[in-house]
Amino acid sequence: MSVGRLAAMPLVETEDRGAVRHLILNRPEKRNAMHGELVLAIGAALKEAANAASVRCVVVRGAGAMFSSGMDFGALGALSSTPEYLRAFRRECIESWNRAEEMTKPVIAQIHGGCIGGAVELALACDLRVMSSDAVIGMPETRIGLIPDVGGSSRLPSVVGLGRAKELIMTGKLIGAEEAERIGLVNRLAAPEELDAATEQLVADLLACAPLAVGLAKRVLDAAAKPALSLTLEQEVQAQQLCAQSEDFAEGARALAEKRLPQFTGR
Repeated sequence: MSVGRLAAMPLVETEDRGAVRHLILNRPEKRNAMHGELVLAIGAALKEAANAASVRCVVVRGAGAMFSSGMDFGALGALSSTPEYLRAFRRECIESWNRAEEMTKPVIAQIHGGCIGGAVELALACDLRVMSSDAVIGMPETRIGLIPDVGGSSRLPSVVGLGRAKELIMTGKLIGAEEAERIGLVNRLAAPEELDAATEQLVADLLACAPLAVGLAKRVLDAAAKPALSLTLEQEVQAQQLCAQSEDFAEGARALAEKRLPQFTGR
């Protein structure tokens, strides 16, 4: 086994286990919160894994206490500055997350601790998800006046169905691992001490199959499940631009910083 760190992108560590490449989000002191540099590092690491002939499967996981707490609050706070900033930051996220979905190799998100907001959107761009039984997951954006806009609103319905997706997004609630598995948001769950083993078993199941067939099946399934993905991704950013300029988002951001409940007005 070889362990290395991307020379230009130290925010993501790489670990090769035979034909399996682990990409480890490495900002544990910030709960792997995603700012621009980490987003770009994830995209670069996914691209490198996609192009590596020796890699047949990719696992994305987080260092420290959780998978990721989602978008860095500093990045969220700047969303209301200009529409150009919103589109530019979102484009970096979409391009990075899409690399997980577009590569012909299976990509697994290994989730522990918490997977919140933009981190869920990264996990949804992966093909499969394995979750620790004590972890929580959810997209609470509507609770601060935003929507999940880097693929969350577009991808979640194809994973859990429209009704479940509406409930999760429109209420902004976090759910536990058992509920996440019950509704199909995650494929497998395991006790915390068995999470690595559960991921390795899923990897073994994938590696037992023909790589060409697995890659082509992934392409066909994604095309069938999300035929209008490019359209809905554009609708996401249009909706987010309206949200980012609203009084409700300004209030939501203040309330989050002040650790209080927001008082929304619908404006």
